[in-house]
Amino acid sequence: MTLPTPLPTPEQIACVDAAITTRRSLRAFLPTPVPQDVVEAILAVAARAPSGTNTQPWRVTVLTGDAKGRLSAAIRAAHDDPEERARHTEEYAYYPTEWVSPYVDRRRKVGWDLYSLLGIGKADKERMHAQHGRNYDFFDAPVGLIFSIERVMRQGSWLDYGMFLQNIMVAARARGLDTCPQAAFTQWHRIIRAQLQWPDSEMLVCGMALGYADRAAPENQLVTERAPVAGFTRFVS
Repeated sequence: MTLPTPLPTPEQIACVDAAITTRRSLRAFLPTPVPQDVVEAILAVAARAPSGTNTQPWRVTVLTGDAKGRLSAAIRAAHDDPEERARHTEEYAYYPTEWVSPYVDRRRKVGWDLYSLLGIGKADKERMHAQHGRNYDFFDAPVGLIFSIERVMRQGSWLDYGMFLQNIMVAARARGLDTCPQAAFTQWHRIIRAQLQWPDSEMLVCGMALGYADRAAPENQLVTERAPVAGFTRFVS
């Protein structure tokens, strides 16, 4: 006999909702270390994400200290060299090749909102480049996460992967930590593979910064908008 699952209390609902709704992509972190057992606990919770036939397609490389610094330095060097940068392209299309409304409008708004907080003007290409380069230092977070997947896995497994990534970010918030998921790393898959000695069968998905947010940093005042439920939902009965 299967016992019914008890209904969550209002307090439990509020805790889950808070972990989800306070999650933001933060771009400045304190140097405060995150203990390895905390990272392991977050990943263990996140691994409860559903996946088709329980394939669990995720693979995670956790970088701290010198290992994180070496990867960051290698990517930053390529990022700052125009000729080298041109030789590196993404393995998969994260963004559309042709932007349409409302997606292009949202993309532009979040970019200019961020630059406005940082005092970066629309013509200041040098500071834009420098700000983008901060991705590769994981925005100074003490923990950098690099996610990969076996090439044999198909689109459904990538959908599963998204749920795993979301679980990491929510579990981190429950522990007072913040994150920034980073598609910016996808251009540098060859450097990452060489640095981390991956086999050719393994493919980069994205990176993620993990740590304690620097609440005083102006860029962390950015709060992105969300469309109302009525804007993306159809109710059919």
